[in-house]
Amino acid sequence: MTSGLWELVLKGVWVTIQLLVCSALLAAAVSFVVGVARTHRLWIVRFLAGFYTEVFRGTSALVMIFWVFFVLPPAFGWQLVPLWAGTLALGLTYGAYGSEIVRGALNAVDPAQKEGGIALSFTPWQRMRLILLPQAVPEMIPPFSNLLIELLKGTALVSIMGMGDLAFSGNLVRLALQESAEIYTYILLIYFVIAFLLTRVMRGLEKKLKAGVGKKPDDKTKAPEPVVVEAVR
Repeated sequence: MTSGLWELVLKGVWVTIQLLVCSALLAAAVSFVVGVARTHRLWIVRFLAGFYTEVFRGTSALVMIFWVFFVLPPAFGWQLVPLWAGTLALGLTYGAYGSEIVRGALNAVDPAQKEGGIALSFTPWQRMRLILLPQAVPEMIPPFSNLLIELLKGTALVSIMGMGDLAFSGNLVRLALQESAEIYTYILLIYFVIAFLLTRVMRGLEKKLKAGVGKKPDDKTKAPEPVVVEAVR
């Protein structure tokens, strides 16, 4: 490929990364808000959070992008640029999947921990912030890592809006060179490299969060010798 075509591909990589970061931040916020709401003591809050989850998990991300980009403008009289339309559609869709991860991790915390917070007269927010989340968040990282990779692959859907992401740019280069095998092999490798880097970052984050959870005692620290008390006859 010429330098001009490589520049087009690199611009597509940058657009994909921008979309990935923005939609991941929105999905993370939605995941925690909806996931915590799924464990709320009020049934109406749980119902609304569950309704949102079922709606966005049960609809296609591709159709959601179409809906946000093509249906919202005539309905509300304003137009979203492709980057924000893709961010909104992907963030809300993948946030619904992430909310189930948050809900499951919170429910997996030992009930005795929650009861201990109640015994200490902690408010619900204090129990969530000081007891539940510190134990649940490290367990969320592996499934969130998988979800982030799925989101990366889902960013290719925005090419239907004419957004110059990696998939769209690769298709333009393919049309210019008429070489599908070579171009799409490059695109696959680029997606793989980005996914591999994301996986390594998430693994490092998981190790850091779990560093102080269930840490083994130092080998130099020995248990005290048992005290033998002889019976007095």
